[in-house]
Amino acid sequence: MSKRGYISRYLLILKKLKATPHSSYEELKRYMENQLGYLQMQDDTLDIGFSKRTLQRDLREIKNIFGIDVSYSRIAKGYAIAEQTSSNMNFQRMMESFDMFNSLNLAHELSPYIHLEKRRPQGTENLSPLLHAIKNKQEIHFSYQKFWEEVPTERTLAPYALKEFKNRWYLLGKDRKDNNIKTFALDRLSALDVTGNDFVLPAAYDVAAYFRNCFGIISPADETVQEIILSFDPHQGKYIKTLPLHETQEILVDNADELQVRLFLYITHDLIMELLSYGAEMRVLAPASLVETIKAAHQEAFAQYD
Repeated sequence: MSKRGYISRYLLILKKLKATPHSSYEELKRYMENQLGYLQMQDDTLDIGFSKRTLQRDLREIKNIFGIDVSYSRIAKGYAIAEQTSSNMNFQRMMESFDMFNSLNLAHELSPYIHLEKRRPQGTENLSPLLHAIKNKQEIHFSYQKFWEEVPTERTLAPYALKEFKNRWYLLGKDRKDNNIKTFALDRLSALDVTGNDFVLPAAYDVAAYFRNCFGIISPADETVQEIILSFDPHQGKYIKTLPLHETQEILVDNADELQVRLFLYITHDLIMELLSYGAEMRVLAPASLVETIKAAHQEAFAQYD
């Protein structure tokens, strides 16, 4: 069997256990046999040969390759992914990527039926060295090209974390030029070098807390979190319920006339741009300062057509 066939089998086991925790060996075996046709699309020489010995070997390899623990519960009489892993966002995204990769790979001759967005590379080739530098607390040096500047600048950074926002990846860290914490888009970063110079991460620093009340990549240092109340029309409200604007979102009213939600966020440019994108389908109810900001932006946009 090819390496690809093995990897596909490991990920199918994880997919089954994610969907049905505490699956028995017999349930896993039936599932894998049902997936044989799918697996043979990945490797036409594949022989499923799924036995208890094969399963134990697969579980060892899953731990070695993906760092995911799968254990057997005598009480539940089945296998399950460790609870902290199953709820981990990295694991969820890995499984999502696996499904997408295989769907696209199998559909390489089905281009009339699959239409992907045309996007330029987003700098993901630097993810691995950046993660290495972050994990090992080593400074990095790179060139950075701002959209509004013609010449790139050289930066030395103590990298703290990576963040994804709207299909772009951003690097967060302390710029040695002025010792301020800044964000840098990976698609504008080049000539990356992990210098090997160590840095000390502040003991009180918490990236989750840093962005907890942020929409996007901007975290104002001198502003306060605001209680924001928005009203959406019923149609747009369905989308907001299934894909919340932010983790702080709380539904206040949900009826035939509107969906009203409350969020606790900093009012930033990223948030304002998002709210403006809803046009007439959304109305800001509070705070008053945000009401005026959105109103003025719509009025200015309308004035361009006079």
